[in-house]
Amino acid sequence: MLTSELIFIPSPGAGHLPPTLELAKLLLQRDQRLSATIIMMNISFGAKNSTETRPCNPRLRFIDIPCDDSTMALMTPKSFLFSFIQHHKPHVRDIVRGIIESNSVRLVGFVLDMFCTAMTDVANEFGAPTYTYFTSGATTLGLMLYLQARLDHEGYDIIGLKNSESKLCAPSFINPVPAKVLPKSLFDKEGGSKEFLRLMGRFRESKGIIVNSCLELETHGVEYLLRKDNDIPPVFAVGPIVNLENKKDDTKNDEIMRWLNEQPESSVVFLCFGSMGSFNEKQVKEIAVAIERSGHRFLWSLRRPASKEKVEYPKEYENVEEVLPEGFLERTSSFGKVIGWAPQIAVLSHPSVGGFVSHCGWNSTLESICWCGVPMAAWPLYAEQQLNAFLLVVELGMAVEIRMDYQTEARTGVSDGMMVTAKEIEDGIRKLMSDGELRKKVKDMKEKSRASIVEGGSAHTSIGNLINDLMNVTI
Repeated sequence: MLTSELIFIPSPGAGHLPPTLELAKLLLQRDQRLSATIIMMNISFGAKNSTETRPCNPRLRFIDIPCDDSTMALMTPKSFLFSFIQHHKPHVRDIVRGIIESNSVRLVGFVLDMFCTAMTDVANEFGAPTYTYFTSGATTLGLMLYLQARLDHEGYDIIGLKNSESKLCAPSFINPVPAKVLPKSLFDKEGGSKEFLRLMGRFRESKGIIVNSCLELETHGVEYLLRKDNDIPPVFAVGPIVNLENKKDDTKNDEIMRWLNEQPESSVVFLCFGSMGSFNEKQVKEIAVAIERSGHRFLWSLRRPASKEKVEYPKEYENVEEVLPEGFLERTSSFGKVIGWAPQIAVLSHPSVGGFVSHCGWNSTLESICWCGVPMAAWPLYAEQQLNAFLLVVELGMAVEIRMDYQTEARTGVSDGMMVTAKEIEDGIRKLMSDGELRKKVKDMKEKSRASIVEGGSAHTSIGNLINDLMNVTI
């Protein structure tokens, strides 16, 4: 019997690879007729994709495209991702041809990461439909498609709102959106603002768009995307899809868990800013002062900014004391702990954690709000995180604000002179840890979100609809 084969092409990076793997696993669990191949385009600074962490499933396989000298030549901070995807088209074409020729499979489609829609050209060569996987929220997806449509049909240039106090009325948001919380890339002429929005235009060539969210969390945004009058392909809201595995040093994990075990319930504020989040030394000292003044127990994931000259992730400090105020570690040793990398889902799941100071990356948002029921203090850094913060604070009322319009360069912590004061951070922490109404609201959303993925729930139904759409494909 022919197996119905799906080709997954994630973009490299910690925010994209895990949700792709989890989606593939979910689809295979739901339908035994499906098989999947995940094609990994590797980069030297990317998340390590060890085969030890890959699930043992005969219907799920991984094919790695190694990072060679020709790949490294593309590693410029401004444009590497778009060039990187184009560079890999011939490799992907050859891999897919080999799968078709050597296996008894029926190719039913490509699932392309939101940044990999250029691979639509490869899918078209095989006569296969594409499904775009938007690994952020439905509300943000709606906004980007709205701006793309206005650019294409009206010539509307969003760059005109740069550095303004204007607000944008977008149909996927209930409230007008301040220009200062729009992604920085939208205002970057040199970095290709229009090219980015036209990339969104390729979403409309998809047979469907998969979004890692659910109706319960983003009711207004999902309902907008499902409307029949907005010229958007069918949308499948299949979230929350959360990666529950922690793949780092078990010894460090055990040490962190032992410390958390000694803390009272809901007493610890967890500060963590994602795989690419970091701050300069002056900002680190402001955070330290705020933490100490707040008096709350804390677990702080602190990492050294990456180099400005090359593309890499932030790294661990060899000596964290060099960036902290003198004596900070000694003064806070009885109620706090500073660490490097954090096993985030394990920490958020721990009963002693009562609040999360976060960059509002979408994976972190789903983990905190939908899976663990931990309220957040929003301190976004880059990409669409400011929009996520606006959604959480203003639209949903599920987070407190530290600074919603803070903007940095990913990896380097460079913030164009922006500084969040110790008082702002301290006030945010105090409000986060004392707001009982916020805590109750987030706990309720956790229950609703988890209910969405079981039989009869909105996400469970949406996944079934996606599988039906896939299986009806004839090539």
